[in-house]
Amino acid sequence: MELAQARVTTEVAAAEPLRPDLLAIAGLIQPGEKVLDLGCGDGQLLRYLRDELHVTGRGIELSEAGVLACVRRGLSVRQGNLHEGLGDYPAASFDTVILSQTLPYLNDPEFIVREMLRVGRRAIVSFANWGHWRCRWSLLLTGRMPMARDLAQPWYSPPRVRPITVRDFGEFCTRRGIRVTAEIYLSGARRIPAWRIKNWLATTAIFELRQ
Repeated sequence: MELAQARVTTEVAAAEPLRPDLLAIAGLIQPGEKVLDLGCGDGQLLRYLRDELHVTGRGIELSEAGVLACVRRGLSVRQGNLHEGLGDYPAASFDTVILSQTLPYLNDPEFIVREMLRVGRRAIVSFANWGHWRCRWSLLLTGRMPMARDLAQPWYSPPRVRPITVRDFGEFCTRRGIRVTAEIYLSGARRIPAWRIKNWLATTAIFELRQ
C-alpha cells in the first residue's frame, strides 16, 4: 500500500554522495517532472531528484528495509513486486519511469519495459554490462562465470541474475521497435563516448527509451 510521507530527520536530510550511475540518470531528468522509480532501493536517487530538481517522485520497492529507508527520507514509496506489473497506474501518468540496476533480476524484462513505456512518456534503464573486457577476460582465463563489476553476487546467490550486455540490449530494442533516444556509458565514474567500443569498455550502460 502507499506509504505516507514521513518527516525527514536531520540525519537523512544531510547531503549524501550519489553513485556515478545515479548521477548520470539524474542528468537526464528535467526539473519538475513526475517520476516513478522501480526497484528504488533506499530511495537515494528519488531523494536527490526531489531535493535538487523538485520532481514529484514515486517509488516501488520489494524489500521492507528499502521501503522503510525511503519513508525515513520522506519519500512516497509503496512495497510491491514488479513481476505483477504496473496495473495500478494509467497510461502516460509519469514523465519518466526509471529502472536502475534492476533489469538483470527480472523474470520477464520485456514485460516490465513495455509497462514502463505504457505508464511513462519515456523510460530510463541502467544495467551492469557483462560484455566488459574484464568479464570476458575472466571467463577466458579461469573458465568460471565472471561477475560484472556492478553486480557483486555470484551465480548461486539469490536472486537469479540475468547477464546482459550493451549489444544484447541494443538488439532487444531494435527487434521490439523501441526507440533509443539517449545512451550513456560509464567505466566506473568515467564517461565513455558512444562511438567508442562501449561493449568492451563500459561497466555500466544507461538507455533512454521511447515508444
